[in-house]
Amino acid sequence: MTLSIELEQEVDGRWIAAVAALPGVLAYGVTETDAVAKVQALALRVLADRLEHGQAVPEFLNVTFLAA
Repeated sequence: MTLSIELEQEVDGRWIAAVAALPGVLAYGVTETDAVAKVQALALRVLADRLEHGQAVPEFLNVTFLAA
């Protein structure tokens, strides 16, 4: 499973990173790198929570993040 990260710089200079395949998974950062790190951690938490609670999670052997 590959999770694509979409990046955009806000007018105030902050960066926002989002994982489109996981609705609601987005994070702000002071830098592009900061936003990517935060959204990766959040995406992993969301997937772990879904697994823990028996919710549907796409089958995968590993997770790869691609920053656009």
